[in-house]
Amino acid sequence: MTQQSARTPYTSGMLSNDDGRERDRLTSIQGSVDTFTTGILERLPVESSWNCLELGAGAGSIAYWLAQRCPEGRVVAVDLDTRHLDAGRAANLEVQEADITDEDYAPGSFDLIHARYLFCHLAARDDMVARVARWLAPGGRLVIEEPYHLPGATSPFPVMGRILDAYQRVYHENGADLTWVRGLPALLAGSGLSDVAFAANPGYMGGLDKDRWLPLISQATPGLLADGAVTEADLAEFHTLLKDPAFIDIPQLTLSAWARRPAE
Repeated sequence: MTQQSARTPYTSGMLSNDDGRERDRLTSIQGSVDTFTTGILERLPVESSWNCLELGAGAGSIAYWLAQRCPEGRVVAVDLDTRHLDAGRAANLEVQEADITDEDYAPGSFDLIHARYLFCHLAARDDMVARVARWLAPGGRLVIEEPYHLPGATSPFPVMGRILDAYQRVYHENGADLTWVRGLPALLAGSGLSDVAFAANPGYMGGLDKDRWLPLISQATPGLLADGAVTEADLAEFHTLLKDPAFIDIPQLTLSAWARRPAE
């Protein structure tokens, strides 16, 4: 979730762990997407003896889940900053602080490689898909999950159109591509993997449930205001809308795509 190259602004920018709101952002993402993610992994299905690599492990929820599901195997949880990860959660869990754009694992090392909200932040994201695929053992699975942001203009709430378009621009200025995932299934197929499949999970904003987007918008607020298309009044209206049960929007989809390395 938080893995970014040391050669990008993320080590000191908006998504840096030095920002006190980063833990809230990670927790919000986990609360929104974990059930979808574990459902995808259950489909594979994950076997108890698998060696797993969790890239951009963030606050660790999926790494911990995998460690529980693979008691006879091991889970390597990698992130550029591991302050939110607890290596003591499981005996078969290894926490590694590393930049995956510099890291290179031996070919055939892992039965499962999973990454969520990582590749959209990498500069050479297409090349990294092919590189990561080489780390799979024969028959191993690669699962990548990324956001696909819908155009702000399609929101039924004009203020959200302005905020969401600015949100995408701010992320783009920080090196992210929030629509890159559309081409991911084709990239997996082009990387020599087989049995490509994918599924989407709509993200929600508002409604009667606690809004999960508040930490994300709050963390991006300085950038949104600096963008110039969003005002303090817009952000105040957003907070007011969150209290209205009739405010329901779908700002993005999470696309999960997975594929298998052919058995040799």
